Formats: sequence, C-alpha cells, structure tokens
Amino acid sequence: MPGSPSSFVVGVGMTPFLSPKKSASLAANPQSDYLDLAVEAGVKALLDAGLTFDKVDQGIGCYVFGDSTCAQRVFYSLGMTGIPILNVHNYCSSGSTGLWLANQAIRSGDADCVMVVGFDKMYPGVLPQTHKDRTNPLSRVLDLSKTQIHEADRNKPSPGWSPQLYANAQAEYLDRYGGSGGAERRDFARITAINREHGTRNPYSQLSKAVSVEDVLSSPVISGDITRLQCCPSSTGAAAAVIVSESFLAAHPYLRSTAIQIAGQSLATDSSKLYELKSAIELIGSDMTRTAAKRAYEQAGIGPKDVSVIELHDCFTTNEMCALEGLGLAEEGKAWKLVRDGLITYNSKGKEKGWIVNPSGGLISKGHPLGATGLAQCAELVWHLRGWAKRRSVASTRYCLQHNMGMGGATVVTIYKRIDGETAPKIEDTKPEEDGRSRLGYNPAEEARSISREDWQMDVSED
Repeated sequence: MPGSPSSFVVGVGMTPFLSPKKSASLAANPQSDYLDLAVEAGVKALLDAGLTFDKVDQGIGCYVFGDSTCAQRVFYSLGMTGIPILNVHNYCSSGSTGLWLANQAIRSGDADCVMVVGFDKMYPGVLPQTHKDRTNPLSRVLDLSKTQIHEADRNKPSPGWSPQLYANAQAEYLDRYGGSGGAERRDFARITAINREHGTRNPYSQLSKAVSVEDVLSSPVISGDITRLQCCPSSTGAAAAVIVSESFLAAHPYLRSTAIQIAGQSLATDSSKLYELKSAIELIGSDMTRTAAKRAYEQAGIGPKDVSVIELHDCFTTNEMCALEGLGLAEEGKAWKLVRDGLITYNSKGKEKGWIVNPSGGLISKGHPLGATGLAQCAELVWHLRGWAKRRSVASTRYCLQHNMGMGGATVVTIYKRIDGETAPKIEDTKPEEDGRSRLGYNPAEEARSISREDWQMDVSED
C-alpha cells in the first residue's frame, strides 16, 4: 500500500533438492536430515546478507513432515537468543506463508529482522494422509472430487487423492476449452517440456534432464490422462530468507545494493465458490490464485504486463495451466495458447509480449519439498532482480512474481522489485564487491555449494 512501511529481502539461500530415495542413501551426507538441510540453507542466507544470527529478532520455520517445534531445533543450532520462534504448517504454501508472516511482522513494527527457513524430508511417492484416525481437512473437497471424475476415467486407478484432483481439473479444462483448434493434451505436456528445459540451467534442480513432449505423453499414466512426467517429484531440501525493515537497512547501508523489496503480497484462502460451483478447476484452488493476484497487483501498483519473471506453483501441469489464467497472464480458457505459442519460455518468436515462467524449472523440475518451495521461489526471484541468474536471466526485468499455493487451502502471491526501482543489471556489468557476491565468495544462482563448519561458526555470533 502506498505510504506503508516496506519489507526487504536481504539474504537468501537453499540446498539442492534431492529425491527422498537419493537423500536416504546418503546417510553419511549432511543432506540426509531436515536439521542439517535447514541449517545449511539458513547459514547461506545469513552469509548472503553478511549478518550473524544475533541480529535476527524473529524466527519462522516452515515444514509439513515433522513434529512440533522443529523450527526451534533448527534455530537453536544457529543460536539460542530467546527470540520468538514460530512453526508454520500450511501445506504446500508453508514457505510463502512464513514469508507473509515475516512481512506482516516487519510492516507492523514488531520486528526489524526476521529469518524464515523452510524444509522438508519427504516420503517417496504421492502425498500420504499422515493421521488416519481423524477428520481429513480436505474431506469435503475429496468427496466432491469423486463426483467429478470424467466418465472416461471412472475405471482408471489413481494412486492418491492429489493426482485425481488434478486429473479431474485437466479433463474439465479440455472439455470446456478443447475441440477443433482449442486446448489439447499436448499443451499440458508442453508445460513439462518447457519446465524441464529450464531446469537444466539450475544447479539446484532435482531433475536436470530435458524431456520432449512425446516423452511426457508416453510416460506411465498416473491418474486420468495425467502422466508421471506431468507431476512434480517428492523431494527433500531446504531454503531460507532474511527479511528486514527500512530502519534496519538504514543501519546497515551496505545491504542496499542487494536488497529486494516486497512490493505487493497477499495470502488468500478459499471462497464459497470452492463448494458452490461444483467445478474441478475450482477444487484445485483457482479462485485463491485470482484473489491473491488481484490484491498483490493492487498493492504493487502494477499489472501482469509489468512482470517479467514468474515462479509459479506447478505441482501438476494442470495447476500451471489454470494459474496462468488466475494470475492474469491469459484470459480464461486461453492459457493453452500462451503455452503453445511459446510465450512462457525463452527465445519467444511471437510478436506478443510473453513471460519467463518457472526459470528455475519449477516444482516439476526443481522439486517440491513442501515447506521449502515458497522460499526457493523467493531465492530464485531475488537472484534474478540482483542480476545474478546469468544462464536464466531475462533482459529488462523490473518486477518478479511468486505464486505458491496449498490445498486446504492457502495461496500466496508476492511481487518483488529492486529497491532502486531500476531493471536488473547484467552480471557482466557489475563486480562481486559491488553487488554482494563477494560476501559469499561465489555466485549462488549459478553454483550450488555446501557450507563449511567455519561458515556455520561465523554466522552463529559475532563473538
């Protein structure tokens, strides 16, 4: 909102995302447990900001698979300073919900420096229902989804509730907007091919091999017409961000060259449309996306055409297709054309202005450790606005948008911009000592390194 206090991201960090099976096989590797992953991401974020943990006055830990107070266990490994520590479990949007809480704390004046760490050590396969002796919070959605299974899919098995929901939504989308010259299954497969190609440029990506549209369509069917390569993988990993106030920036002027402003942000939950419209597309949270996007654009004072780079929640290709419309990038029923015309990737030959969507590879390529996803999206966009994402950069980037959603539900849309309001520079035009890379000693957008014991010890305290 004009005139209201602002929040700034001054440090980000993340670990490579791994499959749970590969992570479990690395028993002697520090990337085998949530604690080590989260501490590594947190230390990287502090190093990026050039701060020690005793400067942090609130801690927020975000995760889905873990016991209560995992956040305390993580932050205690960085320092036991008596600060408020929150544990956030908001399903797939847990990480960006933590960012939203940090933004609220900063803007309200309750904190000047908040550290948010997201992490998860997931199980292989589809998302499990952890507690089977009590009401499932998604029970009403799941009951409705059973009535929406496409007639042609009624006898097809589904390994779990999540693939079924998105298979229903894809079938509804094709029924509404398909036909002669309209949306096709290949358009959904194109989304995977695009995101997997993007992921080859990201050193943190779990799946770094490109695939073709034919590869996607010929991979095993998971549910309805959704194939395995249209689903994001289960993942293990962590990411972190340090958020500060304007007064903190004034006291640490060296941070101004790398600080990225949260220009607009909104957290939305489901409206009554979820149950009233009896639509499979609505059951995957489409209205939350529309609501959160509208509010975030209004706060930032911009529209979709002003954004260059977008990190979008593509847990399934269906979700990306519907979210492209919910974010205002395409009219309702027209996102397939945006995908088909190559307007969400690099080297677009069309005359129409496009966007780079999921330059990190998105959830489909990079992976989706639920608590870490929102913070990994934040890290990617911060790197773009700083001009660090060399192989994934987009010319004249002024605004970036993050979309992170969780069923049940909560969706967060965040818009970022540089503190100077200018477009992101080319990395060739800046020096490490000028743009903050010297604090880490390397470019984390292009190289995924592990921390050393000295890094950890240096971040715990100034003493």
